[in-house]
Amino acid sequence: MKEQRKVGIYARVSTNDQNIDTQLLPLKEYCKRMNYTIVDKYVDKGFSGKDDKRPQFERLLADMRVSNGFNCLVVYKLDRIGRSLKHLLNLFEEFKNRGVEFISLTQNINTGTPEGKMFWQMLGVFAEFERELIVARTNSGLNRARKQGKTLGRPKGSKDKKRRRRSGYIRRWAT
Repeated sequence: MKEQRKVGIYARVSTNDQNIDTQLLPLKEYCKRMNYTIVDKYVDKGFSGKDDKRPQFERLLADMRVSNGFNCLVVYKLDRIGRSLKHLLNLFEEFKNRGVEFISLTQNINTGTPEGKMFWQMLGVFAEFERELIVARTNSGLNRARKQGKTLGRPKGSKDKKRRRRSGYIRRWAT
């Protein structure tokens, strides 16, 4: 008889004003329908997929490494866990070594099958490509605005009398 799946659910949105339930509700319904036991939910709000340092994602990895409390990770879409191919490959290698299966609900990826393994690798390439396109479009728009003589950045205000610390800026905007 097949081992009962103990599932960790991971969901992520890039901005705080996006509704996380768009991902969580279908994930919970899927687990209920498949008779999987949800061990824990890991939800990151306001974090980019290119950033591997996300609080709940870090907790998920720590839980997996220490207690191995779940044997399956279910996400709504592959790009919720990351957009860098290198990061995804390292992550999936660790999943494999720890016996953790990966399921992407909307893309029908299940690393328990050979087809699923091949498909997630192809999707990882496309997720990274999409991220690079976003960066290229943003940079093109900024260059166009500069050439048109537009002033970029926020306007100077009363708090601009002294030099700002870079750490706060990086923490808020570089993700």
